[in-house]
Amino acid sequence: MRTFIYTLIMMASLIGYAQAVEIQRWERIPLAVPLIVGQERIVFVDQNVRVGHPRTLTGKLRVQSTGGAIYLLAYEPIEPTRLQLQNMTSGEIMLVDIAASIGKANQAALEPVKIVAGEQHSSRYGQISTLQKSAENRTSVEPATQDSSENSPAERRETPVPVVITRYAAQMLYAPLRTVEPVPGISQVNLNRRLDLTTLIPTRPIEASALGAWRMDGYWVTAVKLRNTSAQHLTLDPRELMGDFVAATFQHPYLGVTGDASDTTTAYLVTRGHGLGESLLPSKVGQIDPKGGRREE
Repeated sequence: MRTFIYTLIMMASLIGYAQAVEIQRWERIPLAVPLIVGQERIVFVDQNVRVGHPRTLTGKLRVQSTGGAIYLLAYEPIEPTRLQLQNMTSGEIMLVDIAASIGKANQAALEPVKIVAGEQHSSRYGQISTLQKSAENRTSVEPATQDSSENSPAERRETPVPVVITRYAAQMLYAPLRTVEPVPGISQVNLNRRLDLTTLIPTRPIEASALGAWRMDGYWVTAVKLRNTSAQHLTLDPRELMGDFVAATFQHPYLGVTGDASDTTTAYLVTRGHGLGESLLPSKVGQIDPKGGRREE
């Protein structure tokens, strides 16, 4: 009987050892993940991520990513090198420092690593208001007297959504990706980069082209590149933009003369319920003469 109990204890210990996972918290500090040459190590992220690594690792490290798990296998010793794990949904980047060394004889395999989000003590930019969460929690414990779909207020966030998505778009275009703060609920949307923007600001000698678009809570923000095609210094005025916009923001308040480094900037156009294409005036409107005729071209 005693032998049987000892056997059960040993089996439980082995099972616990086999399932051991090293937990590391991502708090914007690079995480260290050592490797042993010839031994595959798994990193669990629980997110759809894309792994970026320098070209110097080509032929030295095999990287496979699927289903929120990353499989790392070093073929030879590797000096400390940094990998970037980018969340495909939010754009957040996590930094992982790897280094591969030759293992000792009979050395046990390194346990898998699981990366979890660190504790967030302060409210995040764009999150749902704390007051609203408290109200929702109080409502959830009260008996329902009417259909919850009726008279349900829209989600209120700490910061207005147009401000949140405009700031996020500017960061995605101009800031280093590792510094972009993730925003729950925001996602990138497909954009027709050949979108006709000739009616966006027709009174100015400005060439416009679409760069990218994101959406959140029924709002869209589209980043549009503006380039001065004239030899005049231009001051930008959002009142000259033609279209149905909730908000408009310029990266810079002016455009330098064509050919100058300052002749280009970005405009962030916020629309509601649809993308930019549905908010622009038809291009044929620009061909109509105010006196009732059609202009000759």
